[in-house]
Amino acid sequence: MLTKTLLSAASLLPLLFSTASAQTACNNSPSLCNRPYNNITYLGAHDSPFLRDESTSFSTSGNQYYDSTVQLDAGVRLLSAQVHRQNNTSGDEAWHLCHSSCDLLDAGTLSSWLSNISNWMDSNPNEVVTVLIVNSDDASASDLGAQFVSSGASKHAYTPPSPSTIPQTWPTLQSLISNRTRLITFVASLSDPDPNFPYLLDEFTFVFENPFENTSPQNFSCTPDRPSDLATPQQAAQSGRMFLMNHFLYSEQLFGIQTPDVDSLDTTNAQTGAGSLGNAVQTCTGTYGKAPNFVLVDFFNVGPAIASVDAANGVQGPVGRAPVSQEKLQEITSGVSRSRSSMAAVVVAVLVGVVFSM
Repeated sequence: MLTKTLLSAASLLPLLFSTASAQTACNNSPSLCNRPYNNITYLGAHDSPFLRDESTSFSTSGNQYYDSTVQLDAGVRLLSAQVHRQNNTSGDEAWHLCHSSCDLLDAGTLSSWLSNISNWMDSNPNEVVTVLIVNSDDASASDLGAQFVSSGASKHAYTPPSPSTIPQTWPTLQSLISNRTRLITFVASLSDPDPNFPYLLDEFTFVFENPFENTSPQNFSCTPDRPSDLATPQQAAQSGRMFLMNHFLYSEQLFGIQTPDVDSLDTTNAQTGAGSLGNAVQTCTGTYGKAPNFVLVDFFNVGPAIASVDAANGVQGPVGRAPVSQEKLQEITSGVSRSRSSMAAVVVAVLVGVVFSM
């Protein structure tokens, strides 16, 4: 009887171990739970909501093949988006996610996007997510904060001890999870923080970036570009800010229009080789003595970019990620005509913008 009981108990050990591992994994790895927020490298989706797929007729302005929820499922933990004010609207409808112009590519309201992120976080309670909002039309903290409240995202928000001072010690992922403050939000830029929305953080108070308007792999650099008062890597390191490493390329089109460079993706997002993400992470790690905190890429699935991030974090055997194709999405039929049509839409949108600005 005792032997039978012991054998039954032993048969449950693999299940118990598997369950415990899943419960203790933070951002897909148990090894990250006890590390401070600022001592981890996070994969970021540049212009996360702007898609190049069937829903946008494969718009050449799109920066990702898969939407923000798929990005999160696959391990992306930083989502960036441009926010613009929609003319003749108010409330939630006033603030839209638009790529350069709402006439060019409109991905819907900020509130709707935040709601999707919040719902995903509800279903994934051991994940810490960072949102970076590019404040294209100078929304106030109260404008943006209202969207966080209406979307439900504010319930996940982390508030640092001070909105104007870098914390001496950032909380660990496990602390953020336990305190239910798993959403960190940076705004580029937020000139006047609002005590009613203390979780909206001016990006460049806490983060510095390298140059982002690159058209060649030779342009990639670890040198700080923003904020402008950081002129050297030494100054950036001494400032205590986290490092966001931009690593994506643009292609030059007619009239100087820049669109995401899809042709170079297999190199840009690769883990090895000249111009690769992995090589850039290693180079900048050497420059600053630590890996970048965030790496921002286009078309995150190609590469896959997550491989370079796992290497930087020393993560092996991540758990809980959903698989996603590493291939570039391509239209099955009429690809050439659709591409030309999409590029024509970009040109028209820019010309319209020029006319109305005169």
